Amino acid sequence: MVVFWLGPLLQDKVPYDVIRDFAPITLVASSPNVLVVNPSLPAKSVKDLIALARARPGELNYASTAAGSSPHLAAELFKALAAVDIVRIPYKGVGQAVSDLIAGQVQLMFGNAATVAQHMSSGKLRALAVSSAQPSVFFPAMPTISASGVPGYESGANFGVFATAKTPGAIISQLHQESAVVLNTPDVKERFFKSGLEVVASSPEQFVAKVKSEMTRIGKVIKDAGICAE
Repeated sequence: MVVFWLGPLLQDKVPYDVIRDFAPITLVASSPNVLVVNPSLPAKSVKDLIALARARPGELNYASTAAGSSPHLAAELFKALAAVDIVRIPYKGVGQAVSDLIAGQVQLMFGNAATVAQHMSSGKLRALAVSSAQPSVFFPAMPTISASGVPGYESGANFGVFATAKTPGAIISQLHQESAVVLNTPDVKERFFKSGLEVVASSPEQFVAKVKSEMTRIGKVIKDAGICAE
């Protein structure tokens, strides 16, 4: 299983090319991030947060795990599209990042759905919007960031399966068909859902189109922000 959004970040660090050296089988699942803030922050919506960040440039901090991780790239994309100056505070693990956000050591975070859901329910974190392009199955009543004042915004973690390049088409097709059968069984979908992942089970053609699109789109964010692998 490969987390393919790291491709643009690591392309000059690894001896392979994601497009050239691998044959896509299926986009297995995806998971949105949720834009959450400490409840003490006077922001009840994405528009409030943008206004606050613009009024206090460089003063708001966001928690982030490893460079190039989904939460990190989600925040940098938000910075670029919303034209705000918020400062990254890196953490080695998501647990400490969430703890510091709850404690008010940092003000906001783009967190994985499964990671922040319980803290949203308890009121320890305030959710402003979800990062997916469309309303999420995990939070159907929550607005998207795109619809909340940042048109075109979309981010999330994507997980897919590849074979080696030049794998015969018949084998790719069989692997995809078998994968789709397994991924769409109710118990498997339920296990993914409980982990904060929505099963996609795309076709190989849809998957490669997604990979190329994300590498171009997120690659620009990485370049513009000067993000390097740690």
